[in-house]
Order: sequence, then C-alpha cells, then structure tokens
Amino acid sequence: MSVHIAGIGGVGMSALAQVLIDTGVAVTGSDRLLDTGDMTGVLACLAAQGVRLFPQDGRGVTAQTRRLVVSTAIEDDNPEVIRAKEMGLPVVHRATELAHALKGRRLIAVTGTCGKSTVTAMLGWLLEGAGFDPTVVNGAAVAGWDAGGARVGSVRKGGGEWAVIEADESDKSLMVFAPEHAVITNASADHFGLDETQDLFAAFKARVPGVVVDGREEVREFESSEVREFERSRVRECRNSETLSIRLEGWDGYFTFEGVEYRVPMPGRHNVHNAYHAVRMARALGADADCLAATLRGFGGVERRMQRVGACGGAAVIDDYAHNPEKLAAAWATLADAFTGGVCAVWRPHGFAPLRKMLDGLTAVFAHACRPQDTLLLLPVYDAGGTADRSVTSADLASRLAAKNVNVFLCDSLEEAEARMRRAGDSGAGALVTFGARDPGLPRLAKRLGKGG
Repeated sequence: MSVHIAGIGGVGMSALAQVLIDTGVAVTGSDRLLDTGDMTGVLACLAAQGVRLFPQDGRGVTAQTRRLVVSTAIEDDNPEVIRAKEMGLPVVHRATELAHALKGRRLIAVTGTCGKSTVTAMLGWLLEGAGFDPTVVNGAAVAGWDAGGARVGSVRKGGGEWAVIEADESDKSLMVFAPEHAVITNASADHFGLDETQDLFAAFKARVPGVVVDGREEVREFESSEVREFERSRVRECRNSETLSIRLEGWDGYFTFEGVEYRVPMPGRHNVHNAYHAVRMARALGADADCLAATLRGFGGVERRMQRVGACGGAAVIDDYAHNPEKLAAAWATLADAFTGGVCAVWRPHGFAPLRKMLDGLTAVFAHACRPQDTLLLLPVYDAGGTADRSVTSADLASRLAAKNVNVFLCDSLEEAEARMRRAGDSGAGALVTFGARDPGLPRLAKRLGKGG
C-alpha cells in the first residue's frame, strides 16, 4: 500500500514525499509537469528513490493507494481527487499528513509572511551544529542537505528528538500543527489582509505552550511613504530587552546577542533578522552561544534565496524566490546596495489572485525600488489552471509602473526575457536577477545565464 501525493514536484509536496520515504512509507505521486513530459531535478530525485510518478490524470490512484494527499492548490475537479472519492479513499491535506509523519517528535514550527524558509534552514543548521541532530522539513533546499542530488534538499533526516518545520500561513494550515515552540518571523498583507494575518498568527501563538520568538515588531520601516501606506506592519526596529545592533559588510551581515558576535554569510539586513530569530530559539533550547556563532559562519545558504549562481557578460547572476511586496522590497534594497551600476530583474506573478490582491503594494515597491539604472522585466502570470479569475494581468502592473517612470518591459516568454537579460549583462548591468515563485523555469533561466554562455 502507498500514499499518493498530488503535485509531488512542488516544494512542499516533494519535502513531504522525502519525509515519508525516510519513515519507510511507500510513495507514489503525480505532477502537472509530467503531463507535458517535464521531468525536473526534484522529480528525478524522487523517482531514483523508488517513487512511482504519473501524469495528473487519475491513473496514479489505484487499488494499492492507501490515501491521497493534496495541497490547497489541488481543486475538487482534479482527476485524482475525483478518482479517490469514487474509490472511497481518504483525501488529506499535506499539513495533516506531515503532522502525522512527525508524531512523537518535539516540534518547533517556523511561520510568518517572509523569511520562514531561511529561518527554518538556519535553525536546523544551528541545531545540527549544536549536536541536536534534528529532523528538518523546509520550504526550500538547503546547501549540503541533498546528498549530492540523491535526496530532496529541503529535508534533513535526523535521529534526535526535535523536528523543525516550516509552517505555511498562506492557506492557514499552520493551525494543524501543535508545536512545543515556535518562531513567527513577521506579518504583512500577502495572502490575506494585514488584520486577518495578524489574527491568524495571534491564534497560532496562543496554541504554543513553550517559547515563541515573535519577530513581528522587529523590522525597520521602509523609507518610502508609499510603501508605508500599504505595509504598516514593518514599522519598528527591535523592541526586545536587548537592542539589536546590525552591521553590514559586503555580502555578510553581523549582529551581537548576549555579548557574542554572529556573522551571517548572507546579504541584507533582513537576513540578519532571520539569523537573529534562529539564534534566539537555539539559545532557548540550551545550545551553546559560541558553538552557534561558529556554526552560523558555515551556513551554506538556501536555494533561491539570494542565491548567486554564476556570471553572465560581467554581471552577477542571482536567483531569488521573492514574490510578494515585502520580499521584493527587501531583496531589491539588498541588490541596490551591492550593485550600484544597475540591476536587470525578471519577475513573474505566481498567481492571478495574489497579483490582484497585491497590485497596489507591488506598484509601490517597484516604483520605490527601481532606480534609473535598473530594469524590470515582467512575465505573464504563472497559470496553473483551475477556476482563477484572470481579469488582472501583468500588463496592468506594467501600465502602472510605466506611469511612474519605471524602466519596465513586458516579456511574452522566458526566452524573450533571457535575450533582454543577456543584452543587459553585455551592456554593463551589475546583476541579472530572476524573481518569483512556482515557475520552475525561473531557476532554470538563472542557471543558463549563470553559465555565462
């Protein structure tokens, strides 16, 4: 008997598949990319571990299927959901299946609107270095955790009593988990309005009996009045008993906590805050401060989080997952500090509903962040099918930005964006950047550019 995972190639579902494999569960899976014969590296990795893969047409749900696991993105008219219901099989959410798989572990959940993948990775890395041997289930791959491509790198298989997970707020599935301790990185309007987001995190926090590192009031206000207008949650610097002193030097950041200086081998103020959250939780669990400082210095980074993948025409090539206004603002500010000569970035909205909800915020962020020497390339919305309202498109955002004198271009395809980026690299841009979630073509584009050819 096996567990069948719909959309197994996605970041959350592939991580769940790896956890189930690690616990001895037989796994099958499907993905819409397989409908067109697109075998990604993650899918190939799962197949090599014995996962039977199918197109998402219902064939993967068989008499040997114990239950079907879905995410919120899988709609009721999905052929596998229909097939499972016809057969009387349980259909369970990813978070429920993960909670079941980790039953018996002492759980630390990391949530928040931004930074949760990085904090989860950093905390898992720190606890590994401190000898806790944790299991870690993240929303992004971590350098050194993929065993040379043999494993999905978003999961660390640990033998200790602790498990660290990234808990998703986008569909409110974080409420499925019952963690002993938790980190809440921050809160902003993304999948929900700000008030609803704050209420969700407050309800989650009330469920946690142990330590909660709550970073929602520990970030610096953006300078632009337009950005302040749409995002009023990012209004305070640290208000704990100890003021956080931050120093940025090149690609690294530094902070001091409890008299110990920590070097963060990732760029930007926001990553210093991410490391600060992780260190505080690790210290709350009893990890030695000097050990944590030494371990953090060796942190290899997170895939698609300001990941430098090479160079093209003299320009650095960077791949980043930023897809909402707050993430994009933090990322672009970091790039602007590092590359004064200009940035050429491509961004694809990850869905029609998010684009509609964030349109004002995206307009404000890009209008504030894009300097005269910068160029923004907009791709069409990533369309995963279903019943989405497609009345707001990338062209609407482009029109708004052009009216604010942003150097913005609509690109019909990744190929058109690639050609423009190569020309920008040859013309002296300091960095070529791929931004966005969901679309596997974005990191592939970054890798092609990074090869310099």
